[in-house]
Amino acid sequence: MRATERMTLRAFTENASDAALVLGLDSDPAVMRYINGGRPRTPQDVRERVLPRLARRYPCLGGRPGFWAAEDRATGAFLGWFELLPVDGDSAAVLELGYRLNRSVWGQGYATEGARALLTAAFTDLGARRVTANTMAVNAASRRVMEKAGLRFVRAYFGDWPEAIPGSEHGEVEYALTAAQAAATGDR
Repeated sequence: MRATERMTLRAFTENASDAALVLGLDSDPAVMRYINGGRPRTPQDVRERVLPRLARRYPCLGGRPGFWAAEDRATGAFLGWFELLPVDGDSAAVLELGYRLNRSVWGQGYATEGARALLTAAFTDLGARRVTANTMAVNAASRRVMEKAGLRFVRAYFGDWPEAIPGSEHGEVEYALTAAQAAATGDR
């Protein structure tokens, strides 16, 4: 379990209460807008596919999970989740940062706070050489979080996605931060 100033980050479980929290998050069309065009997930999809992925632990991360449930430290309310996932499942050298938060807490700095905490963990606890993050080019809010967390723009690109969603015609963007860059700016 990790803590930030305002959040507790804990491992997901595959229990019904975590399934309900994830289903609530993934049922909001605004939350899912840049994921799948705003379609809510089904309870079956959350139970059988999403929650097992969120609860998985990785040997290359010392048995830690790749996803962390975020809860408000003062109230215990579920805020969403953060991801620090190995890009190559067998190595912690390059990790992917991600986040998905309830709309009720957007714009309050939680995404940046959690992203910074996981960047610190990536470089100090896990020995990562690089952390990367990706989003749709039109997702200005997510891009701003990446920038505020210290990641730097790397490239714009067009992925080969099976289904186009509004905004996908503008492509994707990648941001990243290396351990050397983090050390040089004191972000470790």
